[in-house]
Amino acid sequence: MPEIDVDELADRLERGDDLLVDVRRPDEWDEAHIGAATLITLDTLPDHLDELPRDRAILVICRSGARSAAATEALRGAGYDATNVAGGMLAWIDSGRDVATGA
Repeated sequence: MPEIDVDELADRLERGDDLLVDVRRPDEWDEAHIGAATLITLDTLPDHLDELPRDRAILVICRSGARSAAATEALRGAGYDATNVAGGMLAWIDSGRDVATGA
């Protein structure tokens, strides 16, 4: 499964070519998320596949990397170009990068 770290995530977000999908729960999202991310919880991901682009990469993040790894595998199995973000939001926050809060 393809995986990137938060440094590469920051670089890719700066370029703006990829879609970042956060698969955490809404309460986790409200606590802290990346401003460029789209929230699609892991349990509802199958219901939103038709909303996801097939012509650009999808970067998937969660709290620590486990749920996003499962989502990445599911997306890749459905034919999407998906990549897991290793370390998730914990690594992003530890790196000192900006986060947004609230809904």
